[in-house]
Amino acid sequence: MARGTPVLPEPTLSEFGGVRNLHLGTPWIQGSMRIARPNDIELEYVQRMMAWMLLLPESAWRGGTAVQLGLGAAAVTKFLLRRLRLHCVAVELNPAVILAAHRWFALPEPGGRLDVRCADAAGFAADPAHAGLAAVLHVDLYDHEAAAPVLDTPAFYADCRRLLAPQGAMIVNLFSGPGNQRVLDRSLRRIAAAFDQPGDSVWQFPPNRDGNLIVIALRDATAAPPPTRAQLIERADSVAARTGLPARRWARLLKRLQPPR
Repeated sequence: MARGTPVLPEPTLSEFGGVRNLHLGTPWIQGSMRIARPNDIELEYVQRMMAWMLLLPESAWRGGTAVQLGLGAAAVTKFLLRRLRLHCVAVELNPAVILAAHRWFALPEPGGRLDVRCADAAGFAADPAHAGLAAVLHVDLYDHEAAAPVLDTPAFYADCRRLLAPQGAMIVNLFSGPGNQRVLDRSLRRIAAAFDQPGDSVWQFPPNRDGNLIVIALRDATAAPPPTRAQLIERADSVAARTGLPARRWARLLKRLQPPR
């Protein structure tokens, strides 16, 4: 092994009640799949990462490219690919995670609308060739300890904003567990600063019972103005009917971000 090369953890599995879970050598769950319904989203916080559909008009993302930084068990990638019929680019540093997603979590082989890249997410986001690529950008980057995002700098979030199409949205999974408030507050401030602009640019859910807090940041709130309350409910009804996801509840929970001081 080359000097300075990071040691990446080997994926492990657990199964209970018809659900297969991905681990990275610890008890922390890095992703899940209900074996009988491999293209559904099993975990609540990952379901909430689809709430961008309430904030963007369908014209902003239909037929576009969705980028996922961090593959996990490929729940987001499969949903966007199979259910929403988007072109998907999944970027994952750990080749063993990519192999596990194909072998154990029903991720199709690359080709057609699916591009899976074994690469560093920071480098991908910073590459000028990728500017404006993503109609939707999902960021879920945790190591085996799952204590804090592995990429969480002001420069990284600025690169993520440049990666978005004019009406695009970034969705980030943050963690608000015990003892993690300082890290969470820092992340929220950095996202708010990177997407600072007039209008309701950054939205959030309250933490779920496991401590996952989902943030949705719009590339340009003036290009994709947030919906009225009536439009929010109308879109929630449409999303619920199309996908079976609990979008009506999202419409009640989703609020504009008030970043910590």
